[in-house]
Amino acid sequence: MRIGRDAGAGRGRAGSLTRRMIGIAALWIMLLLLGGGLALDRVLRDAITRNFDGQLEYVLTAMIASAETGPDGEVRFNRPLGDQRFLEPYSGLYWQVSGRGFDPFRSRSLWDRALTVRRGHHDNDIHVYDSNEFPSDPLRVLERDIKLPDSPLEWRFQVAQTRAGLNEQIAALRKTLVRSFAALGLGLIIMSALQATFGLWPLRKIRREISAVRTGHIARVDEHLPDEIKPMVEELNDLLAHNEKQAEEARRHAGNLAHALKTPLTVIMNEATAGSDDLVATVVREATTMRRQVDHHLARARAVGRRGSAQSRSEVWPSVKAVERAVSRLHRHVTIDIDGAKDAVVHVERQDLDEMLGNLIENAAKYGQGRVFVTVTREAGFVEIMVEDDGPGIPAAQRNTLFERGARLDTGKPGTGLGLAIVRDVSEIYEGTVSLEESEDLGGLCARLRLPAAA
Repeated sequence: MRIGRDAGAGRGRAGSLTRRMIGIAALWIMLLLLGGGLALDRVLRDAITRNFDGQLEYVLTAMIASAETGPDGEVRFNRPLGDQRFLEPYSGLYWQVSGRGFDPFRSRSLWDRALTVRRGHHDNDIHVYDSNEFPSDPLRVLERDIKLPDSPLEWRFQVAQTRAGLNEQIAALRKTLVRSFAALGLGLIIMSALQATFGLWPLRKIRREISAVRTGHIARVDEHLPDEIKPMVEELNDLLAHNEKQAEEARRHAGNLAHALKTPLTVIMNEATAGSDDLVATVVREATTMRRQVDHHLARARAVGRRGSAQSRSEVWPSVKAVERAVSRLHRHVTIDIDGAKDAVVHVERQDLDEMLGNLIENAAKYGQGRVFVTVTREAGFVEIMVEDDGPGIPAAQRNTLFERGARLDTGKPGTGLGLAIVRDVSEIYEGTVSLEESEDLGGLCARLRLPAAA
């Protein structure tokens, strides 16, 4: 038992719903945050870069607006640029104007260095690129080619700024994003864990109550649970009720069998103790009675065992025809007429259906005057089988007593008095009914058997 529990516990750990839900939620949260973080990083990085380039473009426009040609054709500014960093050597902010045949016109901040003039374009558009021409000072460069008035040359205007500030802003942004998204992800995972833990809490309650049912502390699982779990608990309680009913039936069945065997055994013991001369006949008679009782209870036990089968379905018409052929061979003077729905199907095992129909039709043939009607009809959810005979009938006050084990009104004919009791017990096992009425057509007895219909 302990090994089985340990194995079951291992399977429970391997298939924990809580961990599975938390894991799926954590994976999905990380994927969403990763995708969202990358997209947001790109958007904010581009915005910072555009703002950085916009400031350089403003300086480039100011350079072009203040540029003019001198007496020797060289470029000069008619007013100085306002940023003090252009005057500080290696300040990180530079400008330069280049033209073919002239020395570059440079800001003082370049000092002994000059910006590289690339010849990759021939238009008047602004071009932006990153440059590593100064190894210790990576640059962001904006440049544009302009023809000034009274100058046949095309001049290259360049403004450059170190990328250190831009990179620092982007790094600070990414650090903030990573920390924010990590905190957000952790919070969402904790929320998912709490949701899974408390959301599945009713299942833990059900587990404890099932354990209490197993140990006998309670009889049913509490149904005051969420709507999603309540149907399962109702089915569980129905199963418990069904098992209790079967256990009670088994106890009652064992008690009935013990009671039925007690009297014949007492008779045999008394006869044997008294040394009776007809002991052999008594033993045979009482043993026959006990065998019949055992056969009856075995038939009922088989029906109980087969009741839970989902495949318990039988066609009524073939069963009726088979019983009719068997009874006709035993009672050759009896005419058995069959009518009704030939396609009726019931939720009953074929062996049990044959036994019920055999008892009813054989009783009708035995106690009738020679005619038996069997009618099969379908109703809402049920199939009704009527077995009528043309015998003397039975008074209404005595009909219910015939369902008691051993009850017989005509002791002159062979029988055990168990036939109708078997029919009643087996039909009730399948949630059906059997009743005795007066036959309207033949004037004798009418046995009405109702069984649940199968689709």
